[in-house]
Amino acid sequence: MAESTLEQGPRYKIPESVLVVIHTADLQVLLLERSDHPGFWQSVTGSREGADEPLVQTCRREVAEETGIAPGEGQLIDWHLENHYEIFPHWRARYGPGVTRNAEHVFGLLLPAPVAVRVADREHLRAQWLHWREAAELCFSWSNVEAIRQLPARAATGCGAAVSSR
Repeated sequence: MAESTLEQGPRYKIPESVLVVIHTADLQVLLLERSDHPGFWQSVTGSREGADEPLVQTCRREVAEETGIAPGEGQLIDWHLENHYEIFPHWRARYGPGVTRNAEHVFGLLLPAPVAVRVADREHLRAQWLHWREAAELCFSWSNVEAIRQLPARAATGCGAAVSSR
């Protein structure tokens, strides 16, 4: 017999997430406008679904869910960068009691050219491709701004490790 939801309790988000900067070689960056906060622009983000979900899988799942970009499209690169920040108070109810901080792992997804995206209506209002400087100016999250500002140097040096397509 399956356990009831009441016995399991509420399902909280895990305070460990990914930030995926989707970009092209000529440094165009894809940004998404949040539906719950119009005017808040960001790269793809999302939390792990389980403590054992590999971060690469979290990246691929979130990119597919939020943009419709296929999991194997482009080159996913682990930037080996981890940010820690306080969760905005208006989003804390999504996490367990007393959880106030999140660990965010940064990845890049290099595409050969801008592609049309299909935004997840419940999460985003629209998407746009912008030059990296414009994209950095538009983002509301400091960690997203800093990641985009690192993009030219990372692209020039190939900094980061490509993740296998498995």
